[in-house]
Amino acid sequence: MSVGILLVTHRSLGGDLLRIAGEILGRTPVGVACCEVVNDTPPDEILTRCRHLAATIDQGEGVLVLTDLYGATPANVARAFADSHAQVRVVSGLNLPMLLRTLNYTALDLEGLAEKALSGGRDGVRGSD
Repeated sequence: MSVGILLVTHRSLGGDLLRIAGEILGRTPVGVACCEVVNDTPPDEILTRCRHLAATIDQGEGVLVLTDLYGATPANVARAFADSHAQVRVVSGLNLPMLLRTLNYTALDLEGLAEKALSGGRDGVRGSD
């Protein structure tokens, strides 16, 4: 078993990042789903979709939710979802390095995978020398 990964992002950002990550890795990741949020979608509707998607990818080890922008609707809904589910962790600030790091360490437990996501996001941001 492994941790499910749910991307909750504005519009197609999550799906686009997942497609690019699949091209880089040479495989389509399994146990990953995307919930694409349109700005005028009611939060309750988004939460219902997140619950449904999480149920399809959770194999008993929990779900890591990656969101694009802390404080925005996708992140706020993800937080509400996590607050009502013990086996859900949320990491915001989704970028390609974060997603790649997460997909390369899927054998970790939920807490370990959340830490890898955080380190991938942080370490993947650099300025020019």
